Order: sequence, then structure tokens, then C-alpha cells
Amino acid sequence: MTERALTETIFNDNNLSPSITGKHIMLVEDDMSLAEWFSDYLSEQGYLVTLATRGDIAIELIEADQPDLVILDIMLPVKDGFEVCQAIRPFYRGPILMMTARDHETDEVLGLELGADDYVVKPVKPRVLLSRIKALLRRVSSQETVSTVAPAVTSETDENILSFAKLTIDANSRTTTLAGAKVAISSNEFDVLWQLAQSADKLVSRKELVIQRRGIDYDGFDRSIDILISRIRKKLGDDASNPYRIKTVWGKGYLFVKGAWE
Repeated sequence: MTERALTETIFNDNNLSPSITGKHIMLVEDDMSLAEWFSDYLSEQGYLVTLATRGDIAIELIEADQPDLVILDIMLPVKDGFEVCQAIRPFYRGPILMMTARDHETDEVLGLELGADDYVVKPVKPRVLLSRIKALLRRVSSQETVSTVAPAVTSETDENILSFAKLTIDANSRTTTLAGAKVAISSNEFDVLWQLAQSADKLVSRKELVIQRRGIDYDGFDRSIDILISRIRKKLGDDASNPYRIKTVWGKGYLFVKGAWE
């Protein structure tokens, strides 16, 4: 039996009706008992759930099916979760929630650097998993709303376009240009940059950034924002050792400098 056939069999065996939420979750997990438990729980919440148990096959399924969200275990046969995350980012723009039994900070950092949107450590409580999923999907929904209501013709006064000398951030098309060149930034990076730029020359706390990005309160230990800021600085030509465009205010947050983009 092929991996795709296995996936479809598991889905059909759950006797699922069409998803109440209309959202399709791809679960990439090789522990069958855990995978079936997660599938049953999420199906009860109204999600359509399909399963891949190997990293290499997960890449093929994600590219073909384009699910609304991917839950990606790190410890997988053939290709691990890090390899899968890196491989799918060029063609998959949906949220990726990484999941692992290893409570290592380096795993979280690497996953976020490769393009993951969030990270949970097993064993994870069902309601915690569900809240993370809902927060990620809400963010995607809000992005799509901005795109849908964007005017066909924009102007310099369009509130969805922010310009700072050589830097332009366009929420209509979710694009960023610097000195006339398009900057390849991820969806996560764009969200953080947009939030900072909207408050140019004003301090934005880590707590505000975390709540806006993940829909949950800041626990004082979340390093995802720091990682995203570091990546944004690198792509926008900021000085990593002495940043002057997006400054760190130690112990408080970040400051987007309005006049630093000449």
C-alpha cells in the first residue's frame, strides 16, 4: 500500500463528514497511536485531517494537497522535520506547527529559522494544541482579508502601504522593497516588520509582538520574536552587531527607526 493510500485509508476509517471549519490539516507523525489520537481529536473539532508518516512522502503530499496547516513532528523516518520544513517552504505558504518530544532550545531556534511558525513540545495538552492551531489559522485569515479588500489601485495615502525613504512595505501584496529591489521575506517576518513599522519611532514590546503573532500571552521565555527580528535585520541590511534600523531596547522590546532608511 502506498503512503497516499495509507493516508486516505486513515481518513476514511475515521468516517469523517466534510469539515465543519473547512480547514484541512496535514499531520506528519510516525507514531501511529499518537497520530490517530490527534486525528480523532481534531476531527471532533471540525477539521479535515490527513496523515503522512514519513518525511519524504510528506513533502509530496503537502505540495500536492496544499493543506491549510501542517503539524510537523521532528523525529521522522527518511527525512526529519527540519528537512521537511526547509523543503516545503519554497512552495508552501501556509502555517507550520512543529512538534517534538525533545525539549531543546536549539530545536526551536532551528525550526523557526527554517520557516516554522510555532513550536510545541510533546506531550502537549489537547486544548493547548487546539489554541495554537486556531491562532495560526486566524492570522492567515486576517492576511487573506487584507488581500481581498485591497483596492485595485493604490495611492501614496493608502494606509496599507508604508514608505520610509528607500523602504516600502505593502500589506496589499504583502511585499517589501528596499532601494527598488524586492526583499524575499517570510510571512512571519512580514507580520513582525509590519507591526514594528506601523509604530515607527515608538517602542513595541516583545509581549505585544508575541500576542499579535501567536494570539497567546508572552511567557517571558519565547525567543521566536528575537529570531525573526534577527532575520529581518539581515535581509534589510541592518548591522547585526550594532543595529540602527531596528533597535533593541534591552528588557523592553524593539524600536523601528523611521529615519534610518535613506
